[in-house]
Amino acid sequence: MPPASSSTARAINDRLALRLLQQEGPLTAGQLKQLTGLSRPSVADLVERLAEAGLIGVVGETGAQRRGPNARLYGIVADRAHLAALDVRTEGVAVVVADLLGSVLAAASVPIGDETDTGPAVEQAVALVERTAKEAGVERLHTIGIGAPGLIDPTTGELRNSSGLPEWHRRLTTALQERLPARVLVENETNLAALAEQRDGSARDRETFVLLWLGHGIGAAVVLDGALRRGASGGTGEIGFLPVPGTGALPSATGCEGGYHSLAGAAAIARLAAEHGLAAPPVPHEPHAAALVRAAVARVAEAAPGGSASASDSGSGSASDPDSGLASRFLDVLADRVALGAASVIAVLDPGCVVLAGEVGRAGGEVLAARVQERLARMSPLPTEVRAGALGGGAVLRGALLMARDGAQDELFGPSER
Repeated sequence: MPPASSSTARAINDRLALRLLQQEGPLTAGQLKQLTGLSRPSVADLVERLAEAGLIGVVGETGAQRRGPNARLYGIVADRAHLAALDVRTEGVAVVVADLLGSVLAAASVPIGDETDTGPAVEQAVALVERTAKEAGVERLHTIGIGAPGLIDPTTGELRNSSGLPEWHRRLTTALQERLPARVLVENETNLAALAEQRDGSARDRETFVLLWLGHGIGAAVVLDGALRRGASGGTGEIGFLPVPGTGALPSATGCEGGYHSLAGAAAIARLAAEHGLAAPPVPHEPHAAALVRAAVARVAEAAPGGSASASDSGSGSASDPDSGLASRFLDVLADRVALGAASVIAVLDPGCVVLAGEVGRAGGEVLAARVQERLARMSPLPTEVRAGALGGGAVLRGALLMARDGAQDELFGPSER
């Protein structure tokens, strides 16, 4: 292979320096020299190039005791570009506006009811982005990242038509591109949750894992050897359609009723809680199933010795709180259901790690994760760690922001492998 040209080498060095400044924060020229292995003149040249391009600037000085002036600290110019991220749900949309480093400047949300026509729904969503950007003091958005339910066409990168989702979801991307001079990226919500959990959540040390999303609906994201897998049609992880025993029916090409969704989706969990006599006050902006699971976990933890619940507490109650036994049995049955779908995924992919994400996954926490792991150990010969997601329902919005930030930085800094 011929050696890289001087211009290519400079571009590689610049990208490396920018990535280090993003990951480590402000650095001195001496620290950049140490971390990159470049010579002092090469570091001086790249600092000058990046500063002239408006990508980095002096953000302070070191406080170290040294002869002569303190060393300058260089950092990425955060307001070089501004970003927006959207979490699009069937019941509404949430948005954040951030700078190039991902620091959130403003956030807002708006409910959009089922009865809202497509045009007004699109207008509400676009107007929300515009208002939030104005509140953040941002005149122009560089990149917008959208997380939405449904399949992403692997050829066009667009949200595919689905009879089960509102039409305004598909229209939103085009409307934003027409109204705002910004690049718009869209990705499946569960895939973005996996990106967020891998960067900032419970899968930070995993190159291969499956994220199981437990929220209003149910889905999965597959990350193998550090890469998100979408499948030939973009449908990897549509686990709600997985045929499973116990539903009394089979799913169809047009609906997942009778599939895994009917066993472990939010509505099914709420019915299961009612069968066990469990109740909980609703929490705004989250599935009621999450509140029910959280209440059951708290009830079991209060009754357990030492105030903690584990997989071995199955079916136990206490004389002072007999309802804790019902809560424990509810969690046991829920773990059975979650493990049933997870076992099918494990048998095919052998990911070694399953993250229970979404609002319900986070509500169940380590208590539900431990129960699911115990059942999987009995059902499968493949060793699998089960972890509770750290980001809950906020993972989609965080993932959309990470996608927008990566896209903007690739355009401004030059693409890099992740």
